[in-house]
Amino acid sequence: MADIPIPLLRTFVVVADTLNLTTAASQLHRAPSTISMQLNRLEALVTAPLLERGQYGVRLTAAGEQLRTHAHQLLSMHDRILGSFQNADITGKVRLGTHDLYATRALTPLLEAYMLSYPEAWLEVTCDHRPYYLASLVDEGQLDLALVEMPALSDGGLRLCRDQLVWVRAETHPVHQRDPLPLALFPEGCYYREMATRALQLSDRPYRVAFTSHSRGGVLAAVKAGIGVGITPRTTVEEGLAIIGGELPPLPQTDTTLFMADNVNEATALLAQTIEKSPLFQRNSRNGPA
Repeated sequence: MADIPIPLLRTFVVVADTLNLTTAASQLHRAPSTISMQLNRLEALVTAPLLERGQYGVRLTAAGEQLRTHAHQLLSMHDRILGSFQNADITGKVRLGTHDLYATRALTPLLEAYMLSYPEAWLEVTCDHRPYYLASLVDEGQLDLALVEMPALSDGGLRLCRDQLVWVRAETHPVHQRDPLPLALFPEGCYYREMATRALQLSDRPYRVAFTSHSRGGVLAAVKAGIGVGITPRTTVEEGLAIIGGELPPLPQTDTTLFMADNVNEATALLAQTIEKSPLFQRNSRNGPA
């Protein structure tokens, strides 16, 4: 019985999670042709088709769904075993502050991989919707790292990538046509809220805050229910949401920014490197100190 090489499983998992060969190739820093060759080799090893390729992407077969589950489990165990031997000397507390936009999306696989690679590190994560507050905690020594969404070209920190704030509504609810405009927002101190209300005030568009939540999930649930209009980065627009075009005033761009305290331990420095080098934060990169 032939063994399945770990690199082939890693490639397959990225493709299975993204369902797009071009996106997977970008995340893996490989040519799409190389990805296709690895997938063909994997299918030959398991003697079953794993993907159905179409004009608009790929779809997992029943065998592909089964292998995806097993591959995630095997890779986690592989990385845990390897990390326990190779990085056992990487210890210490790592205090990370971030928005739940990242904690529940982009950071989930990244932090999982980090903990598997450095099992002796003690990771503590604080979520808050106020970017300036989290950055101040780094300055005050209460956090080691802060990954936040800041106004484009802000001072401080390391800018990782650029995004565009957009107005969103439920696909089935033209709530943006109401007067005054109902909004679903984070509480005071959120940069999105500040930019949204400022843009509406400058355009003399009446509005009211119809829903407030500390949770991104709560805000988006309110938007999808038609309670109000929301604001989110363009790259995070979910299924069921529609971007509102020229009917509302334009919103600014943002920079995903990483703040790091002085004199951090090795475990913290390694997490910072992991975040900085992640393909998840390489789109439209604006690397360099802000």
